[in-house]
Amino acid sequence: MFLYSRFHDFFFGLVMILYFVLVRHRHHHGSVTPNNPFKSKHPSSSRRSDRTMSPEVFFLTLCPLFLSAYQAPEDKEDIFTTRSCPAFLVFDNAAYVSDMTVELPCHCKPADALSVVWYYQKHLGTHNTKVLTDFSGTAITDSSKVEREVNLRERFSIRLFSLLIFRAQQGDSGHYVCGTASGEFFYGYDVDVQVARDVLFPWNLDERRAEPNKQELKSDPSELFRVFTSYRPWSVCDRCDVQGEQVRVGLCYVMSEYLHVRYLREIRNVTSCGSSAVPRRFGLSGADYGAELSVRSCESFCPPKPPLNPQRQALLEFLGYDSRASPGLPVYYHNHPTNTDLVLSCPKARPQHAVAWDKGSTPLYRSQYMEGVDTDSRVFIDLGHHLHFRPVRMEDKGTYYCWIQGRKAAEIRLGVYTRLGRQRSISDSEALFGLGVILLCYAGLTAVFLLILSGRFVCDLIAERRASR
Repeated sequence: MFLYSRFHDFFFGLVMILYFVLVRHRHHHGSVTPNNPFKSKHPSSSRRSDRTMSPEVFFLTLCPLFLSAYQAPEDKEDIFTTRSCPAFLVFDNAAYVSDMTVELPCHCKPADALSVVWYYQKHLGTHNTKVLTDFSGTAITDSSKVEREVNLRERFSIRLFSLLIFRAQQGDSGHYVCGTASGEFFYGYDVDVQVARDVLFPWNLDERRAEPNKQELKSDPSELFRVFTSYRPWSVCDRCDVQGEQVRVGLCYVMSEYLHVRYLREIRNVTSCGSSAVPRRFGLSGADYGAELSVRSCESFCPPKPPLNPQRQALLEFLGYDSRASPGLPVYYHNHPTNTDLVLSCPKARPQHAVAWDKGSTPLYRSQYMEGVDTDSRVFIDLGHHLHFRPVRMEDKGTYYCWIQGRKAAEIRLGVYTRLGRQRSISDSEALFGLGVILLCYAGLTAVFLLILSGRFVCDLIAERRASR
């Protein structure tokens, strides 16, 4: 709408310029006016002047066209005024994979509510309710510094009324409701965070799991429920011009006619396995049902790059850019002490994006660095596209590249240093060894002191007996 109004302003200005040009042209070439003493006497000139459209007629001809084409700009639609909140609080089912960033938008709220408060309850009806709020709504949480072991209160943020949960875990499953501090509730979610039980690669992919589809299932009337895996579409190739990988996520779902009606679902009789809509008598809460992750190789081509300006190329060479892929990428610097854990996140990456990591020119494929593939691996990639170092060592320093949707997105230069005189906790093996040596020395000195004291006491006792004789 902004460009539309600008176009009409430009069109109106062009009409006015043409109007003044015609007026000036008529006065300059002897137009028919009562006070013009230099009127042309040539008959052909008179006929040519009669055929020329006057500026007034030209302007009046274009004005209706301009006014009919002009439209007043419309105000941007407010989604909160067009969508009313449900009269009875229901919960929208949402299933996710662990280690992802979960975003829960508050779809409806009154117009006079300037901020929202999110409430979390594990099981509906219990008194254990957590209040998730950053009050002003401006608290920013750095997802790269969030550990999966920390409490839920330290892994969330509220932005534009939406709740963001960083590195969601299975324990975060439950009911989330947006409302106000006074106890008004607007919209609710039934969140199911599933742990990936299986990671399937081309060499271990079973043929029976090749293309499962929930539309092909046939319900058995004698069964109360049926469990299946619903796969999302394959992601785009995470790299271009080199061999990349595609990822497909499969979530666990259950089909039954006995689901609770208070929970909203895309399909009436289908919900996720960890949803509270599933009756407890089905026994799915403690079962080993979860998500599946499939990975396969792929290849794609990068779009052609525009020609580089010679002056810019000379400047980049002067600044030390050896690689032609590096210019234009945002560069991030990070220094980290050795022998401590580190998590790298790809800037501007979203949970639905295909993300890949490279160390220099060496790709870090999921088939080698996926979490759980090698239990002894110190460097791995989790399901949330984070690159982990447990712990980071001196050989890990270098330049790392992250890809988003098949394009290089950022360059991260990691520096590793040795921290001298760092504080050790009591649980460190070296601290325990030092404490044991100190206690042993103290016990030895105490034993020597008691031995000397006992010997002196015995000597004094013998001396007193001899004196008494």
